Amino acid sequence: MSREIRSNELTALKEIAEMLNTSNEMDLILNDVLVKLLDVTGFSTGWIFLLDDDTPGNECAASHNLPEALTVGNYALMCGEDCWCVERYRERQLHQAVNIIECRRINYAVAHQIGSTEGISHHATVPLTAGKDRFGLLNVAQAGKDHFNEEELALLQAVAFQIGTAIKRIRLYQAQEKNAMLYAKLGDVIQALNAIQNGDQLPLQAVKLIGEAFNWPHVSFFIYERGLSLRAHYTNGRTNKDWRSLELHEAGPVSTAFHENSLVIESNGTLESCHSLAAIGIPPYVSAAAIPLRIRNRTIGVLFVSSPSSQQFDELHEDFMYSLGDHFTLSMENLRVYEQRRELARMEERNRMARDLHDSVIQKVFSLSFLAKGAETVLSGSGGAPVVKESLQEIQQLAQEALKEMRGLIWQLHPPGLENGLLPALKQYGQGMNLDVYAQVDGVKELPRAVEEALWRIGQEALNNVRKHAGTTEAYVRLVKTDLMASLEIMDKGRGFSMERKKPDLTMGMMSMRERAESLNGQLTINSGKGKPTIVRAEIPITAAEEICSENEGLV
Repeated sequence: MSREIRSNELTALKEIAEMLNTSNEMDLILNDVLVKLLDVTGFSTGWIFLLDDDTPGNECAASHNLPEALTVGNYALMCGEDCWCVERYRERQLHQAVNIIECRRINYAVAHQIGSTEGISHHATVPLTAGKDRFGLLNVAQAGKDHFNEEELALLQAVAFQIGTAIKRIRLYQAQEKNAMLYAKLGDVIQALNAIQNGDQLPLQAVKLIGEAFNWPHVSFFIYERGLSLRAHYTNGRTNKDWRSLELHEAGPVSTAFHENSLVIESNGTLESCHSLAAIGIPPYVSAAAIPLRIRNRTIGVLFVSSPSSQQFDELHEDFMYSLGDHFTLSMENLRVYEQRRELARMEERNRMARDLHDSVIQKVFSLSFLAKGAETVLSGSGGAPVVKESLQEIQQLAQEALKEMRGLIWQLHPPGLENGLLPALKQYGQGMNLDVYAQVDGVKELPRAVEEALWRIGQEALNNVRKHAGTTEAYVRLVKTDLMASLEIMDKGRGFSMERKKPDLTMGMMSMRERAESLNGQLTINSGKGKPTIVRAEIPITAAEEICSENEGLV
């Protein structure tokens, strides 16, 4: 090789290297570099395929001076898979620049008289690589040329290395840019989630915000409450709030993410979902991601996103997916704490009003009643006028009625015994009757006032029955609170009783408890038997109870 040729090649390599570093626009760079390469080598035509090992088909990312046969039908032959160079690349048999004896695409065009080949029958092909990363193929050809010498192949190999390195750099830049955009969108989603002040609406609005922000077709939110339940679902621009339960071990990737507390990504499915997910309305999917929702390393649910497209979630960083799940969980926790504080503030305000009413109004009404009674006594002894006596009696009666109504209002504002919560109140109440009460609570949801008061009265009556009839001094109280239901269970291991023969006072107590539960669309069950434990269980649906309370308030 002459010094002049060697110098020209080095100059060409330098110019190509500079060109490859001028922009991050893949299509622009590949086309410019291909034109430059053909110019310095004297080859007449060239094209670049970008290939993915995990995806069939190829992308003709750049081409220059292709013969008519390869451009007919919107480059139909260039998009086909039937090519020796592509086959060998996918079989990992191409490691350096090589001669291809004949071009199968050209042969096909000649055999079917598709168009002019402009004298091209052979081409050289070079894999585009950077380290262990593989990106595709560089092909060059020249009319009438059926062989490329070692110097030409060496130059093509050097250019291919430069192109491969540039492709890797551009893809890393694009990934970082995409990641930055995702985190910017995540910031907007977090801000919108934190603006939601209704806990019941959070799941529904969250799946919609996430689906629209990241252009994900399907987003589902699962929560664990004695099993997995679909809480909210977003699909094709529509949201649904529908509690549907499914077996924990039958929920496919959702089960795996929950059990392993780790991200699960499925890339190439067959446009179907597992049977259990399909049964609760999850649309068929090809790719999916199941993100665990964690509180202090404990999984409480799963955010499930899916798509009919393949590899929709493969390029997303794990850190981003975990961040999305953690921020969603944090929003739920913050809202729960906010609602607890708001409920506590309402309770404190009711307590203050109750104290104020007791300290001011009740005392004055009581004094008025007392003075009226005293005046009536004086007038009765002195033979006062009957009209005055009747007026004083009426004043006393009105004062007594006002006193009674005021005490009722105070009780509604501040039920005695519930200052520190339902379970502590029941435990203290039982201890006042010399019972040893063992209490357990599951769940952290704040109960509506009407539900808490109903369970308080039911618990009081059940503990009274333990003291009077069970023949034991031990009682076991368990409170379970979920977003849907509040359940209170009182059990004793006393003598038990026959459900067919009950004492009159026990029957009335049962009736009272049942009426309190049913007044809020709940139910009460009692299980016992001679020599068996007695279990009283009250279950009240929270949503239905809130609706009843709202209707009652609207009637006042």
